[in-house]
Amino acid sequence: MTMMFRFLLFHLLLHCSTQTLGVKIESVPVLNSDGFIQTEPEETVSLICRSETDEELVWLRNGAVVNLKEGNKKGLSTVCVTPVIYKDNDATFTCHLSGNTTVRDSVTLRVTYPPSLSGSEEVAVENGAELVLQCDIWANPPVSSVSWTLNGSTVDLLANGFTVSNDGFTSKLTTDRVDESLHEGTYQCTATSPTYGNHSKTFNVTVTETTMKFPMMPMIAGLVVVCLTALLAVVSRWDRITKCCK
Repeated sequence: MTMMFRFLLFHLLLHCSTQTLGVKIESVPVLNSDGFIQTEPEETVSLICRSETDEELVWLRNGAVVNLKEGNKKGLSTVCVTPVIYKDNDATFTCHLSGNTTVRDSVTLRVTYPPSLSGSEEVAVENGAELVLQCDIWANPPVSSVSWTLNGSTVDLLANGFTVSNDGFTSKLTTDRVDESLHEGTYQCTATSPTYGNHSKTFNVTVTETTMKFPMMPMIAGLVVVCLTALLAVVSRWDRITKCCK
């Protein structure tokens, strides 16, 4: 009976000690239902670490020590992330006692943002040339789908000779040879985000007549040869020229 009492007393004291030495991180904005601090680029996240002791607190960002000013270490310590950037996504901030690294608390940032799609772009392409239309679909969470339309109708890849590529960052609509009757018009790229909905960009494509392209380098080389030949001819006949001029 005495042994059981001592055992229970030991665990009670251990529990009280843990509660006394514990640290807790509070944040603005607060944790979401998934246990993350959800934020967006250019916003500010404030982190406050509280301890019931006067022991110094240490902050880590992804395991690396965060430099703190004097007066921002004992009992209560704050860290401000401003402005939030894309690379802050999944960054984990940990606060622990300097003398006991096991007494700690951690929070993780979840930086979300929509695809950067808006407005319109004027595109002029020569008949018979290659056409590449590109949309930036990089987002967090990733977009669930990307669609392309031409004059309001879904692009017929086979009939219009198009190919579509998507690497998670950009979506490209490409044709190797432009035909005015098939490819001139208004294109729209639409990316659907599970968080931010639909975002679109428009391309107004105008097909122009093929222009004659002169081979500049051969022309320049030919002119140089002609000039050098004329110069050599003048030098070789210089004596006769000077005699005629006397």
